[in-house]
Amino acid sequence: MKYKNLNYLVFFIYLISSSGSYSIERPDIKNLIIHNEKKKIEKAEFFNSKNKKVSLNDYKSNIVIINFWATWCAPCKEEMPYLNQLKLKPKFKDIEIIPINIADEKLKKSKEFFKELNINNLEIFYGSSLGLAKVFKLRGIPTTIIVDKEGYELARIIGFIDFENKSFLDWLSNHL
Repeated sequence: MKYKNLNYLVFFIYLISSSGSYSIERPDIKNLIIHNEKKKIEKAEFFNSKNKKVSLNDYKSNIVIINFWATWCAPCKEEMPYLNQLKLKPKFKDIEIIPINIADEKLKKSKEFFKELNINNLEIFYGSSLGLAKVFKLRGIPTTIIVDKEGYELARIIGFIDFENKSFLDWLSNHL
C-alpha cells in the first residue's frame, strides 16, 4: 500500500512539474506559432532609417524580433506602442527589435506614424513588400517573427499581440 501511494505521489508531482514547464514553453497565445523545427532565414535584406541596406545577418548573436507593419494597418497602430515599451525592459535590452514597414511607403510617412504614436525607442526600417513577403512567407500584417541567435526563425505571431503579455514575456525570456 505504501508503494502504491508513493507511485501516486510521484505521478502527481510529475504532472505538476511538467504542466508548469509546458505553460512557460507554450504560452496560451492563440496567434503565436512556435516551430518544432527552426527555419533558417536566408537573404533577408531591408533598409534602415538612414537608407542604408542592412541584412538580418548584421544582427547575429542576438535574439531578433522582426515586426512587419504599415501605417494604414489598424492592428499595427495598436501594437506598436507595446513593441516600443518592450525595448525599455532591462531584461530584454539585448534583443534587437526591427519594425519593418512593408507598405512601399515613403520614409516620411513612417516617421509621421512613429511621431503620432510617440514611438521613440525603435528605429524605422522599410523594404520591398513583395521581396520581404516572399523571403518571410508573409500572409498579412502585422506579423512578428522571432529569430534566434543563429539566424533561425524560432516562432512567429500572425496578427496583433500585446508585447506586455506576461505569458509571452516569460516564454521570450527563456530564449535569451
